[in-house]
Amino acid sequence: MTEFIQGPLWTIATTIFLIGVVWRITTIMSCKVSGELSRTRGTAGVGSIKAIFGRFVPRKETISSGRFQMITGYMFHLGLFALLFFAAPHVEFLKQRYLGFGWTPMPRWAFVIAAELAFAGLILLWLRRIMHPVTRLLSTLDDQLASGLTFVAMFTGCLALFESYTQLRVLHLFTVELLLIYFPFSNLMHAFTFIISRGSTGTRAGRRGV
Repeated sequence: MTEFIQGPLWTIATTIFLIGVVWRITTIMSCKVSGELSRTRGTAGVGSIKAIFGRFVPRKETISSGRFQMITGYMFHLGLFALLFFAAPHVEFLKQRYLGFGWTPMPRWAFVIAAELAFAGLILLWLRRIMHPVTRLLSTLDDQLASGLTFVAMFTGCLALFESYTQLRVLHLFTVELLLIYFPFSNLMHAFTFIISRGSTGTRAGRRGV
């Protein structure tokens, strides 16, 4: 089983992930969009860039009501980004399996801080999802599964730091493979599609001079 998880299953999971992501993005990009009927009053490109980058900071009209989501969202996403690309085991994994080169990983104390931020952000966002009446109503089984799989993958990753236990590293790899397989068919695709969504909205707003 260990050999299967470390070999064929990893290949299957990454293949499904890559094909699924490309398929979803291609499907979205190939959708026909109705033409603009109003007279062009602005620049589409500028509007697109503003929408993509400007929405990383909430509008001042909504910052008081959205402060919790903004803070916890940044805690989770930035913490997870740091863990994915700067944790020493991941840097070494990417170097050996794919890139052939690496970069300086973050020190252990930075790993601990990033992990704490990511876990705290994810848990707080999930608690709000199930406790707030509006987000609870809007949440689906997909949202719960995505949060659960992400949490399990992160948790087993921390356990895998006990490098003397090969089983823990294999368990972490297995949970990551499950997450990769599920990713293209879930709302986790927003990691890629948010750029397309924001860019499309900003393009229309830019043409209209908004």
